[in-house]
Amino acid sequence: MCPPKILPAFFEHPLVHFRQRYDWDCGLSCIIMLLGRQEKQQFLANFKEICTAGGFGESTWTIDLCYILKDFGLKHRYLTTTFGANPSHVGKEYYKCFNADETRVNEKFENASRIGIPIEIKSVQTSFLIEHLANHGPIIMLTNASLLHCDLCKANKLSLELRSCLGLKPPYMGHYIVLCGYDQRINKFLYRNPAFKDRVCFMSFDAMDRSRRVSGTDEDLILIYQNEP
Repeated sequence: MCPPKILPAFFEHPLVHFRQRYDWDCGLSCIIMLLGRQEKQQFLANFKEICTAGGFGESTWTIDLCYILKDFGLKHRYLTTTFGANPSHVGKEYYKCFNADETRVNEKFENASRIGIPIEIKSVQTSFLIEHLANHGPIIMLTNASLLHCDLCKANKLSLELRSCLGLKPPYMGHYIVLCGYDQRINKFLYRNPAFKDRVCFMSFDAMDRSRRVSGTDEDLILIYQNEP
């Protein structure tokens, strides 16, 4: 029996940052960070056509991102706790387009396995994320932007502390980021936030866990497998 592989204490996937251009294209911007130079140029040159073909307009769901990744030949696996559009999101301010999106989202879920998009109903721990980052590739993660912060540049940190002091619950704002590494020496993830300019942000394992597990995210993860057939 082979001994378990020892993971490096620090690991980072070098990515070329891309800042989102609108208030709704964070998920698409995460995909652009994962593409090669030629594919990136192709995506940007055909941005409107890709959005039209996907049928999502300005309301992208994780399953929409999976279909685009498939079109660009990026091997991936989609983990979520809910198959299809979660009906519990009806009435939430962030999901104000739910009724318009539901049919499209459910149809894409139903057709995913047929076209080679693997979906698993699964909730994972921090150790799973670290193992994937070290051995396979980056992760596109759906988070609550209201709970995101950076321990280095302190972005969002003060607003979070103020809300906590006032006893206010941060509103849910779905936002995609790219988890690109970790540092086990200080128990932090490295991530790229498409809402910011070029930078790598650091956030504790526990804080990231809270941000990705809140109601509204369905714990959506897209695991990227780089350089694997």
